Amino acid sequence: MIHPWLQETWQRLIGLGERLPHALLFVGPAGLGKRDLADALAARLLCATPGPDGHACGHCTPCQLRISGNHPDLLPVVPAADTVAADGDGAEDAADGGAAKKKSSQIVIEQIRDLQESLAVTGHQSSRRVVIVDPAEAMNAFTANALLKLLEEPPEGCIFLLISSAPRRLLPTIRSRCQQWTFSRPTGDAVAHWLSTQDAVAGDLLALTGGMPLAAQRLAQNGSDLLLKRFVKDLGQLPAGDPLRLAGQWESWLKSKEALAAGFGMVQLVEWMQRWVTDLASLRLGGRLRFFPAEEGVLSALASRTNVAMVVNCYNELARIRRVAQHPLNARLMLEDMLLRYARAVTGSRR
Repeated sequence: MIHPWLQETWQRLIGLGERLPHALLFVGPAGLGKRDLADALAARLLCATPGPDGHACGHCTPCQLRISGNHPDLLPVVPAADTVAADGDGAEDAADGGAAKKKSSQIVIEQIRDLQESLAVTGHQSSRRVVIVDPAEAMNAFTANALLKLLEEPPEGCIFLLISSAPRRLLPTIRSRCQQWTFSRPTGDAVAHWLSTQDAVAGDLLALTGGMPLAAQRLAQNGSDLLLKRFVKDLGQLPAGDPLRLAGQWESWLKSKEALAAGFGMVQLVEWMQRWVTDLASLRLGGRLRFFPAEEGVLSALASRTNVAMVVNCYNELARIRRVAQHPLNARLMLEDMLLRYARAVTGSRR
């Protein structure tokens, strides 16, 4: 499926025909549909009889193999953690106290070695093979260097499609071996057309995601609107409450069934905090609300007593916390640190 705001990019891609480079890097914010576009391009490249619109026919043998998930020449390279939803057991494992081994959120070097072995033999259905690496920034330096060797000497007929929302985390040598395609935030008209076909909840969440339509859709589908209501209520009441007590409540909240079912964890919580503090600072400085326009009343009341320097410092500390939120050494201490800094900022207290 090609989303309305990606149609122009799709036409440019298929217009390249046989001039398509051996490695493409799709770059842009999460929630724009970069992976959907890569999947559609991979389907076209492997299809025996693409249609006049450039899309795979969906009926030939290669298409049937791809649709069933068994095409031997389509080689996705993704973190093991990203397969949890497909397995259907991620939430149960977490609810059982992590009895099962937690799956990696990184692309590990063994995956690239397996890819090298797969590419060492000729294609099964044709001479063309497609590798999708998503997200490319999930590779560490060792894994990236292993992939780099393949990009420098690509097997004949192999197309690499790399997807990244954080290209600066990629090795410069990786970026230099790929033709980069940059995806920007869609225009209002394209988003308005898309919203008209979606649940109203997705529209309400669009601002929170920074105007990223598919990110808003995912939040709506997994019930994050209810999580968001609690988040806003807790922060709105915090100046009169106890940050340490709220940290304990949030620690339990992150382990709750509703949070696990929605895939809501420390990373997303810290990102919401960053966006909340961004809007708070914007209001305090006479700007507009970007992420929480529906909460103008709450944020205005907080902004009236906010210390500007402290709220800016709070944001900077949240950025630091975000870098380690994927693997916090002590979740409770991280939550306490985050909420204490926020409480001091909104009360103007330096204690």
